[in-house]
Amino acid sequence: QQHQIPVPKDKHGDAPYSMDANLMHISYEGKALEDPWQEADDDMFRLTVSPEKAPNEPEYITVDFEQGNAVAVNGERLTPAALLTKLNALGGKHGIGRLDLVENRFVGMKSRGVYETPGGSILLVAHRGIESITLDR
Repeated sequence: QQHQIPVPKDKHGDAPYSMDANLMHISYEGKALEDPWQEADDDMFRLTVSPEKAPNEPEYITVDFEQGNAVAVNGERLTPAALLTKLNALGGKHGIGRLDLVENRFVGMKSRGVYETPGGSILLVAHRGIESITLDR
C-alpha cells in the first residue's frame, strides 16, 4: 500500500499460520490450523495441487538407487538437490505428499502440522519398495 501496490483484503494483517520451507518439505502450523476440524485452505499449498485438481492420467517414473541413495530419475543422473527438486515437481503436480497430522511436542503438548513433501513421499515409497525385495525380515 505504501508503494501503491494493490494488496487483496484477505492478505492484510497477520498470516493465518506459520510456514517453514526447505528443499525436503514445507510445514504449516499454528493459528488457523490449530482447529483440527478446520480444513486447510487450498491456496495455502505451494508445492502440491489438490488430488481433485491433479491429472486423471497416471505418470510413471523410475528412481535409481546406488548403495541405498537415490541417484537418478527416469534414467537421468542428478545431484541430490536436483533430484529432490525434480521429484517435488513431479509429485506436486499429481497431488502427492500432503500430510495433515497431530504431533506430540517435546514439552508434552499436541500440535497440528500440515506438510507438503512430494519428493520426500516419492523417495520414501521407492526406497521401501527396494527394501522389500532386498532385505531380510
